[in-house]
Amino acid sequence: MEHRSGARDAEGDGTVVGPDPDARWLALLMHAAFFLLLGASLSRFLMRHPGEARTPWIIALSITLAVLYLLGPVLGSRPTPRRLAWLGVLVAVWMVLVVLAPSFAWCAVPLFYTGLRILPPRAALALVALLTAFVVAAQLRLATGFDPNLVLAPPAVAAVATAVFVHMQRQAVRQRDLAARQRELIDDLLRTRRELAATERREGTLAERQRLSMEIHDTLAQGLSSQQMLLQAADRTWEADPATARRHVRTATGIAERNLAEARRFVHDLAPADLAEGGGLEAALHALAARETAQAEGALTVRCHVEGTPYAPLPDRVQSALLRIAQGALANVREHADATAAGLTLTHLGDRVVLDIGDNGRGFTPEPGAPRTTGAVRGHGLPAMRARVHQLGGTLTIESAPGEGTVLSAGIPLTTPQDPTYLTENPT
Repeated sequence: MEHRSGARDAEGDGTVVGPDPDARWLALLMHAAFFLLLGASLSRFLMRHPGEARTPWIIALSITLAVLYLLGPVLGSRPTPRRLAWLGVLVAVWMVLVVLAPSFAWCAVPLFYTGLRILPPRAALALVALLTAFVVAAQLRLATGFDPNLVLAPPAVAAVATAVFVHMQRQAVRQRDLAARQRELIDDLLRTRRELAATERREGTLAERQRLSMEIHDTLAQGLSSQQMLLQAADRTWEADPATARRHVRTATGIAERNLAEARRFVHDLAPADLAEGGGLEAALHALAARETAQAEGALTVRCHVEGTPYAPLPDRVQSALLRIAQGALANVREHADATAAGLTLTHLGDRVVLDIGDNGRGFTPEPGAPRTTGAVRGHGLPAMRARVHQLGGTLTIESAPGEGTVLSAGIPLTTPQDPTYLTENPT
């Protein structure tokens, strides 16, 4: 019989609905019981009837029955014509053995199980009844007189075995139905969560757009409109009233200064939140590592380490790019690497700054010239990281191998403190 099998569906049409661990263990138990009973029956016959003319036939039929039983798994588990023919030959050989040696009737219980596994319910019950009748006849042949137990016990055993098997079969079908419904519910829940998240993102985007449009209208747009009117008025009175024209220009200059301050505030608000809170890149990376560790709930530990001291605060563009790269790399680690530990290392080298992100995950084989785009839909993929580094004149390198984790290194060159451009990028 097969070792991997499934219960028939609720209608009992013989369709396999999937593997069942309980049915597999029951099959193994029945296989072992069959060969033990067959060996015991043959041993009993040889011990009690040595040297009889039928002994070679009994041995040959026993070997044939064992070989036929072993062919069961090769034929599959569905009730195909070949499978049904195999079952018929198996039962026929057993019946011949029972006729020649009634002690082989003990092999009936595993054959009950075999028939119930393969045949539709009515045919299976008919086979069980036939086998039970042979068992009763065999027991009566061995008995010296009439014994009611020999007539009633085999049908009772057959009924109990059949009821247990049918109950297990129905329980397996119910469990599969329940598991299928649970999977459907989980899929519906996940789909609903994705739709809700998408809706919230759209609503958040629309709300942010509306907020920015209102802010720009109430500040920059109004200021630019006022500047335009003042400069137009200054142009009209420049010749006739130079003092008034200069006053209009000074007023327009003041409005421009305020608009510049508002524009800088917008830029600051749109920068990464960890940087906007103050403390610079180092504090932002430590906060990111702590947040990723807390969100993983023990599945991933992220540590942050800083080496060296910068000559001066890093340019805002550099801090923002490195923080975004760290966020994207950790997102990939969390979602794809199956890692338990990751590390952020920020190294200040005077004329450049390097950020290394390493993990102990499953790694991958980097394709030269064709970086992986995992997560690129989110904007956290390797192409987005390369673009950020390239815009700042830096380099992005990846060292990884299957099963050996991954190390991503982003290096960005810096102007020296003596270079005037450094001061223009880092106003005090």
